[in-house]
Amino acid sequence: MHIIIGLGNPGKEYHRTRHNVGFDVVDVLSEKLGIALTKIDMHGLIGEGFVGGEKVILVKPQTYMNCSGQCVTELVSWYKAPMENVMVIYDDIDLPLGKLRLRASGSAGTHNGMRSVIGLLGRQDFPRLRVGVGKKPEGWELADWVLSHYQTEEDRRTQFDAFLLAADTAIDWVKNGWESAMCTANAPKKG
Repeated sequence: MHIIIGLGNPGKEYHRTRHNVGFDVVDVLSEKLGIALTKIDMHGLIGEGFVGGEKVILVKPQTYMNCSGQCVTELVSWYKAPMENVMVIYDDIDLPLGKLRLRASGSAGTHNGMRSVIGLLGRQDFPRLRVGVGKKPEGWELADWVLSHYQTEEDRRTQFDAFLLAADTAIDWVKNGWESAMCTANAPKKG
């Protein structure tokens, strides 16, 4: 069993903002895998399905970003999945727009959602896939930047391509394991 959790904020006002990268990638996964997110439980919107015979749980926490750990800890406790089979996907302001970084473990850095997850789990040894949203421009408050929408059509295209690659990386991780997923995440861009 694999659990893939995309961090974000529920509500129309947050739809397609930089901070909702995790939700956007889970939406792409839902479509690619035919796993509908229809169940509300454990403070999350959940979909269950199979990928190559492996059970996969897709999740969008509904607790708002800064309390994401509540949903994640309930899921891990309920499903009893080993931590190496729990992937969290979220935005990263320290990566350029559209760049991915896949890690087996690590700190939360400046990300409040991951601080909540790590704080409530009491551990940080689980995979995470970060999707770059770019550094905040000079003069912007951090909260305003991450809650903003993409300004240009080119930025929207770049980010959507990143969502597709992130989804492919997560699928590769489920089907073929960590090493293969690392290759997918770091594949050179086409075009």
